[in-house]
Amino acid sequence: MEDKIAGAAKLERLAPSAAPEKPGNIIVATGRGGTGKSTFVALASRYLTPPLLLLDIDPDQSLADMLGVDLETTRIKTDIGREVKIKTVSDLTRDIVDEDAFMELGGGIPAVKIPLLLEWYTRYSSEKFTLISLGPRWTAGDYRAANYLFEFVIPSIGGDYANIIVDSPAGLEHLNRKVIPDMDDLFLVLDPSMKSMKHVARVRKITGEVGISYKHFYLVGNYEFDDEAEASLKRSGETYLGKMDYDARVKDYNLKGVSLLNLPDSSPACLSVRRILAEAGYKISLTSTA
Repeated sequence: MEDKIAGAAKLERLAPSAAPEKPGNIIVATGRGGTGKSTFVALASRYLTPPLLLLDIDPDQSLADMLGVDLETTRIKTDIGREVKIKTVSDLTRDIVDEDAFMELGGGIPAVKIPLLLEWYTRYSSEKFTLISLGPRWTAGDYRAANYLFEFVIPSIGGDYANIIVDSPAGLEHLNRKVIPDMDDLFLVLDPSMKSMKHVARVRKITGEVGISYKHFYLVGNYEFDDEAEASLKRSGETYLGKMDYDARVKDYNLKGVSLLNLPDSSPACLSVRRILAEAGYKISLTSTA
């Protein structure tokens, strides 16, 4: 069945099963582990123009936690009225491989069934954003099948959203696999270390080698940057937008499982991310995510 998923993904790339609307603005946040990618995405979701589609392709599922979404207990209603536990894309991959989900849809080719399954079972929707998570892989094997399913998400439903924000896993593997091959803005979130500085060149190299396209490449510092470290980014020749300011409540909220969307608008972390987005040319939504 994983071969069928791969084949359906290839077919969708070569000849889309429908004529989808052009997807909204695609923003990808990447970087080394622990630099603050998920924090950046969660806070950015407060200010970007809705409707928003948030894609969490980090198996740690940090973004859902930061948004106050419990993927273990959340239940949703499908379009046919069934109340079911929300699935991650990896959950859905397992079901498809076991052919349970496919049985519910009866006949039909995978390229038609898969977008329906993604729409019915994986979307958590609030008033302002929709969240779809890759999730951990509990079955044997790697993430290739789940990655293939993610290829259906933006083409099939991306046209419904003004902005699509992707929270990436640590490192460079998701770039090597071209999980998101075409994007508008690539934000690289850094800590003040030599490894992070080398990461800038590696991201440039890999995206060029595998053919990932983007319009803008931006550097964002985390709260650990001091004036000297920021000066080095400004001299790098890349577009540096600023750093996320420190707010002790971010760590406190994360430890207590409180959504970062509950931070006050006066939070230094929120204000700094708002400035970064404005520097990148984004129109700031006057109503933060709730």
